[in-house]
Amino acid sequence: MSDTNQSLPAHAQPAADTAHSTRGGGLFSTEDWWAVWVGLLTILIAWALFASGSSIKWIAVAPAKWSSVEQAAGDLAKHLPNYVALFVGFAVLFGVSLAALKQRLAHFLPSFLILFVVSVLIFVLGAWVNASKYDLEPPLVALVLGLIVSNVFTLPEWFKAGLRVEFYIKVGIVLLGATLPFTLIVWAGPVAIGQATIVSLITFFVIFFAGRAFGLEHRFAAVLGVGGAVCGVSGAIAIAGAVRAKREQASVAITLVIAWAIVMIFVLPFASRALGLSTAVGGAWIGTSEFADAAGIAAAQAYGDLAKQAGSTIAGAPDAALQAFTLMKVVGRDIWIGVWAFVLAIVATTRWDTDATGVKAKVDAGEIWARFPKFVIGFVIASLLVTWITRHYSLVDYRKVVTPEFVAPITALRTWAFIFCFFSIGLTTRLRSLTATGVRPFLAFTAGVAVNIVIGYVLSAHVFAPYWNSLGQG
Repeated sequence: MSDTNQSLPAHAQPAADTAHSTRGGGLFSTEDWWAVWVGLLTILIAWALFASGSSIKWIAVAPAKWSSVEQAAGDLAKHLPNYVALFVGFAVLFGVSLAALKQRLAHFLPSFLILFVVSVLIFVLGAWVNASKYDLEPPLVALVLGLIVSNVFTLPEWFKAGLRVEFYIKVGIVLLGATLPFTLIVWAGPVAIGQATIVSLITFFVIFFAGRAFGLEHRFAAVLGVGGAVCGVSGAIAIAGAVRAKREQASVAITLVIAWAIVMIFVLPFASRALGLSTAVGGAWIGTSEFADAAGIAAAQAYGDLAKQAGSTIAGAPDAALQAFTLMKVVGRDIWIGVWAFVLAIVATTRWDTDATGVKAKVDAGEIWARFPKFVIGFVIASLLVTWITRHYSLVDYRKVVTPEFVAPITALRTWAFIFCFFSIGLTTRLRSLTATGVRPFLAFTAGVAVNIVIGYVLSAHVFAPYWNSLGQG
């Protein structure tokens, strides 16, 4: 496996290669660790401001909703200082990290400036009042735009220095931990966590063994499986690093996740309406059947909007769809990213790694640690930190006080990191390389999609229906 990514440019190599090459290094020697420090430092700054009665939301700017170009331009001009400050903040944090990793800032900074400006425009487009109707979620738009540009034009070499796919998503995952304190798991209750666990386990094993049946190697099947079982793009990238999968395999998994996520935006709300599901049950089904947070939120909001328009013909409060989705997907399933990364890092090291003679590799704790994605540790620390910070708040106060002043700004910064990542993925992906893997990955992943939808419906609409319906009435 030592030559897996030798032909790839440095910015495009999986995180595991970096970790492996610096085995035994310190806490500031790998991209994984720097993603942890960047994410945790951001959270600590946000906490310090929140504790002092202020908020980081001034710099964690996000476009306001708009219905006309004049409104969008006006909001952009009004908050121009905020955007400049945000760029400087990101440039400093990313720049210091990459300088410590001996990357050339002379190429990164101008490239990141272009990436940031385009990301602002993408985020503004996502704030259009009709964006959800046309599925113009910023990360998805970023990916599609990047794919178009990279497959139509030839990008200059210096520009690639700013397309730090893995770094952006790792920082985003650490920030994701801050939005998932363990108190949310308690508030979600054993039903939501239990249903998420059932879905995560079954979906992974269906995709994994289907992939193996179609002749895919273990690593590829594992990346596909976690991409479908947990949190889509984040899960696929984390596991690709943990098992040292090839970059094109992670790209295929990401493409399949997003393609099916877009399909589900249309299918699930329509099917929920046709089956007469309450808003909470529909939201729970969407949470167990969607593959990406952004797409799932769009689908849940769409079903909530249908409930508003349909009146009493759809039972439950409109907001219950998004609430149930959040409990199932964002809380229940997304926390599995750390579990799968840990387990599969061990399995890959002890079972899948063979030498030229086919002899199984011996258990090596150091190798497992070297491969384990450190940003998952950052995710857990962030979650524990916010759990401690919010330990005295009730669920009501958490939503009314903590969320708008502390969590929401971190969520906005996470969205920025995800947009940078998705745009970079598109700009570094050639469609020709994705089609080279054939139809087998599609068939394996689609098998998981089919099982996922059925299980999600049975659990949401029948087995645990009383729980979800009580949520919709609360």
